[in-house]
Amino acid sequence: MARNTFADKSVRDNLAVGRERVVLVGVLLSEPRASGDPLAELAELAEAAGAEPVGRVVQRRRSYAAATCIGKGKLEEVRQRADAADAATVIFDNDLSPSQIREIEKAVNRKVLDRSELILDIFASRARTAEARLQVELAQLEYTAPRLRGMWTHLERIAGAGGGTGVGAVGGIGTRGPGERQIEIDRRIVGKRIALLKERLAEIDQRKVREVGARQDHFTVSLVGYTNAGKSTLMNALTGAATLVRDQLFATLDTLTRRWDLGNGRFVLLSDTVGFIRNLPHHLVASFRATLEEAIHADLLLHVVDASSPDAEQQVAAVHDVLRSLGVADDRRQLLVLNKTDAIEDEAAFTVLRAAHPAALPISARSGAGLPELRDAVAQLLAGEQQRLRLSVALHDGRALGLLKRFAEVLETRFEDSRAVLDVRIAPRVLNQLHALGADVRPAADEDGIRADRYTDG
Repeated sequence: MARNTFADKSVRDNLAVGRERVVLVGVLLSEPRASGDPLAELAELAEAAGAEPVGRVVQRRRSYAAATCIGKGKLEEVRQRADAADAATVIFDNDLSPSQIREIEKAVNRKVLDRSELILDIFASRARTAEARLQVELAQLEYTAPRLRGMWTHLERIAGAGGGTGVGAVGGIGTRGPGERQIEIDRRIVGKRIALLKERLAEIDQRKVREVGARQDHFTVSLVGYTNAGKSTLMNALTGAATLVRDQLFATLDTLTRRWDLGNGRFVLLSDTVGFIRNLPHHLVASFRATLEEAIHADLLLHVVDASSPDAEQQVAAVHDVLRSLGVADDRRQLLVLNKTDAIEDEAAFTVLRAAHPAALPISARSGAGLPELRDAVAQLLAGEQQRLRLSVALHDGRALGLLKRFAEVLETRFEDSRAVLDVRIAPRVLNQLHALGADVRPAADEDGIRADRYTDG
């Protein structure tokens, strides 16, 4: 016998789906869709939230049903499958309006979530740092705020402060009357909380901008890509970082930055960012902007793609959509990395993917295949930003000498009186940083064809 889990209206207040049995529902329009199982990703999302998918219902339509998104016949099928599987929740792979959620819940007598609510629930369960928790809470409130009337049931008018409207109501004259609607009180509370969260996150965003700005004298690289594309595994393989690695969507939410040595004394700062997904709730993208500052301001984006996925091309397009929403243009320097080549089963599909992206680098972060070629490619991009100069630095300016040794490739050093003359390959940003610090660095005499007059001083 199926559990009547929606008999208690308070269950709607709890949108988590951990350890629940769920039925998945998808309404497919005539638009192009990812190949394969249309609900495969929703099933992964549900499992990532801790739920157990026990049934699937798919309907193809020319347009969504206004009242319930799905047709009446299919809606009855959903109810029957939920009853048979003893499911507590129904999850739609589509975004639903509050009225649609209400009507579907009446029909299936169970809690109903849409795709955005499920993703928000996953992010809430993954948030570990105070910053991530604030970002998730803001996204949840901004998603919920316009839906209060459709989602909450305690909308009765509240009496005046006396608690009633009769002659003998406690509180006396001036306190009787209909008072405020509860929905108005709820909206005001939510609005104040949203304002407070935005204020706190603005402070965090400013700090993040300062942190990113402090790394302007470094060449910065950010890993971006579809969730579960193997970014964290690649981060560990390249830098030795102990990043959490799980075969799970959105396993990590917080940005991690580590030094990646490229050899010959060269290095870059490599950052791992939160994974993207198609139809990522825009409130979530907006609230996580501080976390994504590394990607927004990076000199190079390593776009990691799961080459073993049958939906690799659609995932590439989804990542580009999110990057555009962040204001990162497609023509920004990006290097496409086809990961998980050791797990490829459909060689023909991989050949098509390679043909569509001839400049992409095939690698396997797990086995290490292709990682030397990836390192060389990034090193070439780094070298392309550098110029060869001969600089004269005061010996007493230890800070300038240290910065040059750390951030430039020193080819030769000799000493003249109280100064050191260094033949270096250096990026303009490092010279500008030295100038901003007031370092005693100047062009040395032009010798052996090395142009010293190309020195940039700000």
